[in-house]
Amino acid sequence: MTLSRFLKFIAISLIAIAITMGLYTQRIGFFTALDIKLKDVRFRLRPEIKPNSNVVIAAIDSKSIDELGRWPWDRKVIATLVRNLKYYGAKTVAFDIVYSESSNSDSDNALASAIKESGNVVAGYFFRNEEKSHSEESLELLQKSKVTILKVADDVKEVPVISYSYVDNNIKEISDAAALSGYFNIMPDEDGIIRSSNVILLNNGEFFPSLALSALKNYMDTEVILNIALYGVDYLAVGQKPVPANEQGMLTLNYYGKQGIFRTVPVVDIIKKRLKSVDELKNTIVFVGATEVGINDMRATPVDPTLPGIEVHATVASNILQNNFLIYNAKVTLIEIACIVLFPFVLAIILGLIRKTFIGLIMTFSFMALYFGLNYILFARYFLNIGIVFPVISIGLTYLSSEAYRNLVEERQGRFIKKAFANYLSPALVSEIIKNPSMLKLGGSKREMSILFSDIRGFTSISEKLSPEALVSLLNRYLGPMTDIVLKNYGTLDKYIGDAVMAIYGAPITLEDHSVAACMTAIEMINSLPELNNMFKSEGLPEIAIGIGINTGDAIAGNMGTEVRFDYTVIGDTVNLASRLEGMTKMYKCQIIVSGATRLHVEGFCIKLPQHGLKAESTGYEFNFRELDLIKVKGKNEPVTMYELSLMLDRSSIVKFEEGLKLYRTQRFVEAKEIFQDLYKDKGDLTSSVYIKRCEEFISNPPPADWDGVYVATSK
Repeated sequence: MTLSRFLKFIAISLIAIAITMGLYTQRIGFFTALDIKLKDVRFRLRPEIKPNSNVVIAAIDSKSIDELGRWPWDRKVIATLVRNLKYYGAKTVAFDIVYSESSNSDSDNALASAIKESGNVVAGYFFRNEEKSHSEESLELLQKSKVTILKVADDVKEVPVISYSYVDNNIKEISDAAALSGYFNIMPDEDGIIRSSNVILLNNGEFFPSLALSALKNYMDTEVILNIALYGVDYLAVGQKPVPANEQGMLTLNYYGKQGIFRTVPVVDIIKKRLKSVDELKNTIVFVGATEVGINDMRATPVDPTLPGIEVHATVASNILQNNFLIYNAKVTLIEIACIVLFPFVLAIILGLIRKTFIGLIMTFSFMALYFGLNYILFARYFLNIGIVFPVISIGLTYLSSEAYRNLVEERQGRFIKKAFANYLSPALVSEIIKNPSMLKLGGSKREMSILFSDIRGFTSISEKLSPEALVSLLNRYLGPMTDIVLKNYGTLDKYIGDAVMAIYGAPITLEDHSVAACMTAIEMINSLPELNNMFKSEGLPEIAIGIGINTGDAIAGNMGTEVRFDYTVIGDTVNLASRLEGMTKMYKCQIIVSGATRLHVEGFCIKLPQHGLKAESTGYEFNFRELDLIKVKGKNEPVTMYELSLMLDRSSIVKFEEGLKLYRTQRFVEAKEIFQDLYKDKGDLTSSVYIKRCEEFISNPPPADWDGVYVATSK
């Protein structure tokens, strides 16, 4: 990945993070509601956890109603319940029931007496905003349950705690007899789900604790402590047990599980003294309330759509006794923000490294799953109430923005490049340019590469015999397969020069074994000719032969031209020599000539075989080179050693030819001629016929004594 592309993807992630942080700070209702819904899922996934064993529910259940009759029962029955709870050792009894109206004096007095005698009953009552007549006496009775240890900051005029104007309180006899009282109002969220408990409420300017807080106050024999700041509730505790309520006095509930997670005892078993031991409820806090569906005290919660209201109060008490609170403090906020930043940032780096949309989508879902997993572990093990939706939004925005950039910019650019260059660049090269479009900028660089030139022999005479249409058809049907061979071997088709083909190996893609690839191309070109010629012959077209020259060395490669029109090409002496070598195939009557530099470079990537053969292990190709001559080509002062990449001669014949070449260079022309004649006669080696003619000329006109064996070419 180029630095420029890397920085672009990082910038995309930073923009996505900034947008997400903006949404995060605005607390938009839709996203908040969505986050809450996702948090609910964690409760359903988490295994049940064990509540405090001293929190017990005395259930007005179907069994009790079957045996004791239809609810409500006579208050004398409830009086028996109160006395028996004391008998079984309950330390505190909290009623999720209000007796706001008198029944008959005997029953009322019986219940009041039982409550008075027990001395451990916390009576329940209910706040309401609907106007309801109530006596001053009921308001006075309410006073003994209010928060008395209260600290209010200066200048506090209003607090965000929910306030009620009216109250449904117990009748005087029961209120007077109870040790304490507490309200059992439970307020769901806007979607009807109960996720928190309002543990503090306001009435006529005074603060009152919930049923659970009052029960704990009695159970722990302590006081409810409340500090009010300008923004609302600052500190709330029951004795030494802090309660992490928010500024509105709401405590987020850490539910333990579905209905029945608490130890539950049917009321009828207590009334009829069916419990196993007299100490069965020793040192417990017992919440008395209905679990029977018909009594209609079922509440929708994240863990259970029909959880009895009494279990909500029990959950509050158990959370406080165990300190099992869902934690959402400054540290949790920092973790949340860190996830909003880090997950998309790392994802952007990965998306910058990969280019396939499908893989990017998989990585995005993997990051989301990873965050869900991390969030769930921190929730299940450490009760950290980290948000879900905003880190997911940040991850999603990063992916969508990255894909938008990839599709609108990179892939559109890639499609243009592919369309423009696919006809003369190998697919691998096109892919490389798509990955790094800066390669298309004007300019060049010096690098080592191999250059191949091929040319049709006698093309001028062929063109004179054919009509223009037939000539173009022949040329196109020849150039097509030749081009395919170039591209197949990771070459770059530089240009067509009439009937000639120029190909580059090692630029712009770095190809370590570029000389091997060029030689493989040359061999495949020659081997493809018989099939082409059979086709041409069957159609009455002339057969063709080609010559190929290959040179290896440093050259300047790059885009040459103007900003409006340019071509990727190479320039330099390496290119010129490759062209000259192709021309030498006519003189030496062979098909493929390579330079000494190419021969040496191929040797570096091949294993040596007996008698000078070379084999490319990666491809299985065997290369048989024979030294042709030491020649000064036109335009060059230094002699160049030329080799034929032979497809016809075996290695023993090549060795024999090189023996003749040594004799030739030492001016032993008669002996050299004999060797060349044998090769020409036995192997049909046309190159040997060239040397036979030279030997005859030198026998007739010997060269000077200091002749170095270099042949000087006077034509291209």
